Amino acid sequence: MPGLESPALKPRIWPVGALCRAIADALEARFNPVAVRGEISGFSKASSGHCYFSLKDESGQLRCAMFRRSASLLDFAPRDGELVEVRGRLGVYEPRGDLQLIVESMSRAGQGALFEQFLQLKARLELEGLFDTARKRGLPAMPRAIGLVTSLGAAALHDVITALRRRVPHIPVIVSPAAVQGAGAPTDLVRAMQRLWARGQNESDTPPIDVILLVRGGGSIEDLWAFNDEQLARTIVQSPVPVISGVGHETDFSIADFCADLRAPTPTAAAELVAQPQAVWLGALDLAQGRLGDAATRQLDVQSQRIDQAASRLGRPSALMARQHMRLGQQAHRLRYAMASVLLGKGHELQSIKTALPRGVGASLERSRQRQQRAQMRLELLDPRLVLKRGYAWLSDADGHAVTSAGQTSPGQALRATLADGEVDLTVARAASA
Repeated sequence: MPGLESPALKPRIWPVGALCRAIADALEARFNPVAVRGEISGFSKASSGHCYFSLKDESGQLRCAMFRRSASLLDFAPRDGELVEVRGRLGVYEPRGDLQLIVESMSRAGQGALFEQFLQLKARLELEGLFDTARKRGLPAMPRAIGLVTSLGAAALHDVITALRRRVPHIPVIVSPAAVQGAGAPTDLVRAMQRLWARGQNESDTPPIDVILLVRGGGSIEDLWAFNDEQLARTIVQSPVPVISGVGHETDFSIADFCADLRAPTPTAAAELVAQPQAVWLGALDLAQGRLGDAATRQLDVQSQRIDQAASRLGRPSALMARQHMRLGQQAHRLRYAMASVLLGKGHELQSIKTALPRGVGASLERSRQRQQRAQMRLELLDPRLVLKRGYAWLSDADGHAVTSAGQTSPGQALRATLADGEVDLTVARAASA
């Protein structure tokens, strides 16, 4: 009857925990493993090393957890607003009943293809020598003017200008604006650098630019892609003045960094590399001024003393002559003493030679006689007659050739045996080898 509910149609009453586990099992069976693409939001890293964040897009949001083991394998630092692709497993956090994605791996969205292009271009330009340190130039100690290439709306512009005004307010900074992101950014950056070159050639009444800063704030690989352009790389290498690249954060690298004469980890660091603080130069000037004053004072003292000495000599010429006469006598005495010493030394050397010569000749003759005796003994030991005296004989054929083997003989062959006291003619009766 209407109003009565059949027991078969009554819904099952679940314990909360059991329902959460059932939902988790259903998700596991239906979706896992799963790959998701989205923008990071609310990223945080706990002291345990676990990471917690949300992935979102224009139509939804998903809580995520990445445990320490997986987080330790990341090759970049995730940031809020960054577009990523993650792989993991959907589940339910039972204490709160929240749907969450356990992330097992993460990469920047689209990074694979772009990074492959980056590596290919880097390898080709490196092979051409665009990265060689030998061609890179040092920075000027005190540039007459600094060129700056960046976007007028970029935070990097404010950071660089602030650092330069603080450190070197007396050096003019010439800004050549350009887009630093987007499809047209590489061409815009090239033109901005070329404008700075043209200014240095055409405006002779202004301080020439001695260094160029190419800067941009941090971002993803897509955001910084304009600085991986081949035309921009070749333009940096062709620059007539040194180029400092300050693109992104310290962990970001671009082709522009490798081509530049110097790479700075941040835009502010690029400004600091080219701008020695004004106080340092003022201190150096004060030090140089003090040294120059001291040198001038010492020189004046020396010259004054020389004038006093000249005046003293001019006032008493007889005393000068007496001193010169005394010096001449001392030199003559030294000369005579030196001559006598040399002659005495030579006489001693001659006497020593006379004494040593007979002994040396006798010793040399005795050594020669002993060498001759030893050579004679060695020759006697090599005399073949000593061997023949021990009962051996020397066999030779009719032509005088030595016979050393039974295989060289034949029956009826005539041989000659040389003994210690004479020779004997022989005839071979039978030839047999051992």
